[in-house]
Amino acid sequence: MDAAGGCPHAANARLLARGAVTPVVLPGEVAGMAVLGHDALREFLAHPDVAKNAQHFAALQAGGIPDGWPLKTFATVQGMTTADGADHRRLRSLMSKAFTARRVEELRPRIEALTSSLLDGLEEAAADGVADLRTHFALPLPMGVICELLGVDPGHHDRLHHLSNRIVATDIGPAQAMAANREMVEVLGSVVAARTEGPGDDLTSALIAAREENGDRLGPYELIGTLMLMIIAGHETTLNLITNAVRALCAHRDQLDLVRSGGATWADVVEETLRWDSPVSYFPFRYPTRDLTLDGTVIPKGTPVLAGYSAAGRDTKAHGPGAAHFDITRGSENRHLSLGHGAHYCMGAPLARTEATVALAQLFTRFPDLDLAVPESELPRHASFVGNSVQRLPVRLRR
Repeated sequence: MDAAGGCPHAANARLLARGAVTPVVLPGEVAGMAVLGHDALREFLAHPDVAKNAQHFAALQAGGIPDGWPLKTFATVQGMTTADGADHRRLRSLMSKAFTARRVEELRPRIEALTSSLLDGLEEAAADGVADLRTHFALPLPMGVICELLGVDPGHHDRLHHLSNRIVATDIGPAQAMAANREMVEVLGSVVAARTEGPGDDLTSALIAAREENGDRLGPYELIGTLMLMIIAGHETTLNLITNAVRALCAHRDQLDLVRSGGATWADVVEETLRWDSPVSYFPFRYPTRDLTLDGTVIPKGTPVLAGYSAAGRDTKAHGPGAAHFDITRGSENRHLSLGHGAHYCMGAPLARTEATVALAQLFTRFPDLDLAVPESELPRHASFVGNSVQRLPVRLRR
């Protein structure tokens, strides 16, 4: 895997031509595997002999993974994404009420108001009509919403985004990785302390109350780990989704015109972006609890496996010969896996979809002629093979 990240699609196509499952070398020369094909990934994500808990990570348990390994947090953080069975159900049940479709719909007026305010700021930030849409719009929208849900003060937002970005980076050095994790724990510890002293109508206060009512429901490390996961997953993925959708529409004006004419919806744009340019490229980790044969390839017990969402989204065996084409008219045939599958299906999916559809609708209504201010090829990519997007998105608001 290229620790420097970059656009994954050309490499994905080459790998998919060889098979749905492939060995990979992770940073630090750690042996792993990736599941790339749509059907194989769907089977793998829901397989009963595949675990998320790092007790099944053979190299880690044997002492072969050093502190500061850039992907170690994905394996060792305590929370829903590293729990199995009853532990996973317990943690998920504590969070689920905040992310139901009904609860998210109740948030819609707040999301719409925040979106409108951010568009005002985007326009104010435009110098000579150009502004960085990622910095001034795509980032603060999901960060503002998830932090409001969690009761995190706005003063923490910028720092939490910076630290999240460091934690998901795959080209980071050991000292930097350990420092980012330490500081993230410190910042979130201060959030927990503030909410313990002054509880509010927020998810962090509710999680603290659940822990205090029944001490075995949520341990202190699980509380910090859960908040870390919610902050990272609650804004990085939607940030990439909005950014990638805007890039796609600017490059495919016919698809944008189709939405404007009523031939498709903003929800169609979101689903096709999730498939065509998944916000998450390769997500760590799952581990077979026995030697597992998938699409004719054996994945040895205890191997760290990446879920290749960006590759699966363009798998021609699942999406047809036009899989590499951005086409918002796919409708019910758009069977992407970019929000997961099985027990670990993304709990925040309704929230991400709502934020993205509201963002796109308001953005292109306010700025119908919005376009990229630089060629796509000049946009700097994420330094990570986990996240899939660009670091900046300069756009021209009006022609």
